[in-house]
Amino acid sequence: QVQLVESGGGLVQAGGSLRLSCAASRSIFIDTAMAWYRQVPGKQRESVASITRTGSTRYAESVKGRFTISRDNDKNMVYLQMDSLKPDDTARYYCNKAIGIMSTWGQGTQVTVSS
Repeated sequence: QVQLVESGGGLVQAGGSLRLSCAASRSIFIDTAMAWYRQVPGKQRESVASITRTGSTRYAESVKGRFTISRDNDKNMVYLQMDSLKPDDTARYYCNKAIGIMSTWGQGTQVTVSS
């Protein structure tokens, strides 16, 4: 049973935009703060943005002002709007719970930003 499915990644030039989507199983999504993470090969996975069930958001300093996280509680969806992308944003992006025990990670979606 698939629980987290990320989509929307791709190749984009620096300064461009992408919108990532995450479909989560109801059992994961309900009453839980959710987050987007990213990972570059050889480096630790890092949190870039999180959102509570009521819509409060937090961002990593590196993406603040450029990324916007949102969620649709009726559809069990989490989104990440990424604007003004930089080559340093190149990574595989994942969604999961923001706190507590993580659910099984999905496949993620690759974002590649060319200079």
